[in-house]
Amino acid sequence: MILACDIGLKRIGLAIYLNQIILPLEPILRKNRNQASNELSQLLKNRQITTLIVGIPNSQSINAQETKKRIIFFISLLETQAKIVFIDEDLTSFEAQNNLTYLKKEKRQEAQKNGIIDSLAACKILERYLSNPKASLIMS
Repeated sequence: MILACDIGLKRIGLAIYLNQIILPLEPILRKNRNQASNELSQLLKNRQITTLIVGIPNSQSINAQETKKRIIFFISLLETQAKIVFIDEDLTSFEAQNNLTYLKKEKRQEAQKNGIIDSLAACKILERYLSNPKASLIMS
């Protein structure tokens, strides 16, 4: 089973590939990195995830490089036997927000706050992986 995640400072968006369908899951709301890594580790175990797809910025900007380091450190906290694959997440949150343009402004803001957009971004990350599984990023 495959799970994708969009790791942020406040929320971790999640999406699962189930019966050849990509489904968003309830995001993990981060209180701290230990709580979030424990919740994600438990989810990986409970769902018997064999592959974890992790969105990571591919940009060379200083902010992107700092985010990349933070994500790699967070992933190192996980207790899992799942194969970990890093995929370019650039613009996935923007694409996810564009999927919600039909909503009124207040509903879009609510989707941002409660993590729906983060899980939709995880869906985009999973789509990228499934469309080209060999496009994983090499981490140095």
